Parts: sequence; structure tokens; C-alpha cells
Amino acid sequence: MLYERMIPCDSREAVVTVISYTNGIMTGNLGHPRLYKREEFRSLSQMILLLNGVLDLESCPNPPLPLRYMEHDVRKSMGVFRIQVLFREHSTWQGRLIWQEENKEFVFRSVMELIQMLDEILAM
Repeated sequence: MLYERMIPCDSREAVVTVISYTNGIMTGNLGHPRLYKREEFRSLSQMILLLNGVLDLESCPNPPLPLRYMEHDVRKSMGVFRIQVLFREHSTWQGRLIWQEENKEFVFRSVMELIQMLDEILAM
């Protein structure tokens, strides 16, 4: 659904913990304030669809929810990323990708750009 104006939302941030990344196949888990527990995913597309489903539940403005979704075990992961979806316009996302371990932030203007960023980081 397209809105007449873009409305940012504070709880549109998810934490993605990548456990493995082999030949372009990513596994890990996703945490978000709307989820009762971290959800596992077995592919990048599954992670994107899971996060999109959670974002569908958002109806801005909402007060921030508790940060229980932030818990993750960095020792068992290849990387921990915060994905902040600031806007969903024209059937795609715009936002920020924050690479926790390196304290680096990247801006993406589409889901495809987000996927390319994750692939470049994880393929190193």
C-alpha cells in the first residue's frame, strides 16, 4: 500500500545475526520488537520475507517496544547487523544497514541494494 507521504517509524529496526554464509546461502536468525522470540531463517530471501511480514504489522506511529530482540550470541555468528527500514515506498525499502562488529553504517535505497551490501560484506 502506498501512502501519500512517507512516515518513519521507530520500531522498524530488526537485528539479523548471520550464522553462516556459503555460496550465497545465508542462515541465521532475526529479532524484532514485534516477535516473541528470534526467528530462524535458512536463506536471504526467507529473511527478507520474514522481515517484510513483520513490517506489515507496523502501524505508525507506535511507541518503541522493549529491546528483548537485541539478545544474540556474537561468538557463534559471522556478523550481526541492524537493519533499519525507514520507509517503504514504491514496493521497496529505504533505510540503513549497521554492521555491529565493525561499527559501520550503510544507506540502502532498495531491497536489492540491501541484498548486494550484505553479500559484499559476508563474502569477504
